[in-house]
Amino acid sequence: MLAKDVMRASFATIEPGAALLDAVRLLLETGQRGLPVLDGSGSLVGVISEGDFLHRRELGVHCPEGFWLEWLLSKEEGRLVRERTRALRVDAVMSRKPVFVDEHATVDEIVAEMDNHQISQVLVLRDTRVVGIVGRAQLLLALEQSLSRSTTD
Repeated sequence: MLAKDVMRASFATIEPGAALLDAVRLLLETGQRGLPVLDGSGSLVGVISEGDFLHRRELGVHCPEGFWLEWLLSKEEGRLVRERTRALRVDAVMSRKPVFVDEHATVDEIVAEMDNHQISQVLVLRDTRVVGIVGRAQLLLALEQSLSRSTTD
């Protein structure tokens, strides 16, 4: 199986100048693990993922003693962090070197990229355009479909 066979072809993207809050909302609404960041001409300039919001110096998020999310969301200590975060844009925290594969990459190549970079999804490109996303969920779905077909054959 190839990337084009298992990829998610319907996905949200975001622009580098968008507010971080918009990125968070899109991640939550779409269930995506990350968003391709595209400039005005549709070119890939980065990716912003769930992991980009954790333990980031730019966000003032570090790992204090105890449960960090509770600290971040607390009324007093987290207030300054939340105000600073609202002012930031996607390009302040996005990964500028997104991991991607060609649409003809095999599932083995996709898994190798995910393992090598310790990520849960890769972008799929056709020439220089993002045409899909392959994440763990897509790989599991492809596995399930393959196993279902083999039991009915």
